[in-house]
Amino acid sequence: MSAEEPVPGSGDAAVQAAAARAEVTRALNLPQFDDLPIPADTANLREGPSLHDACLALLPLVGVWRGEGEVVYPTIEGPYRFGQQITFAHDGRPFLYYEARAWLLDAEGNVIRQAARETGFWRPKPDDTIEVLLAHNTGVMELYYGKPRNQTSWEFGTDAVVRTATAKEVVGAKRLYGIVNNGDLAYVEERAMVGQPLQPHTSAHLKRVVG
Repeated sequence: MSAEEPVPGSGDAAVQAAAARAEVTRALNLPQFDDLPIPADTANLREGPSLHDACLALLPLVGVWRGEGEVVYPTIEGPYRFGQQITFAHDGRPFLYYEARAWLLDAEGNVIRQAARETGFWRPKPDDTIEVLLAHNTGVMELYYGKPRNQTSWEFGTDAVVRTATAKEVVGAKRLYGIVNNGDLAYVEERAMVGQPLQPHTSAHLKRVVG
């Protein structure tokens, strides 16, 4: 290994890896409609309206992320692998728009079918509290409250859960998001539902593809 080559796992290696990824992702953004009469959402901090000061604690999340995860629970036969894309975007106002789409994978990584979808808003408050409102395609709506744990991780727990008459019983959930390794996004979720106590449900590791 030459003197110029970074040591694997070192800070220099992480910086160089992040820079290399940025060369690919920095020119990408969400599809836009040029005739939209209001500011379009942006998942790229280099384009569009400036990020609102209230959202600075969430700045590392802005972008589009894609990767794989695992779902486990006593009531399913799993664990199951899934692919997922998560979007954090903004329009210059004091909140982030959030969307997550998932698809089930077989043992070889082939797509089996579409899976969970959720969408909502992350709303930071002056006292560092963050309100997270999520709506799921399964008929469940959740209100989370939480705070940053540090500059690159955020933890939330449900304050209220509402569901339709045909949705599964969901009592509560907790989530922890963090920027890990060389700038990847990872999260873990615990969930109490269908008569089971709060326990691990999903986790995923995603890489930035936009922003």
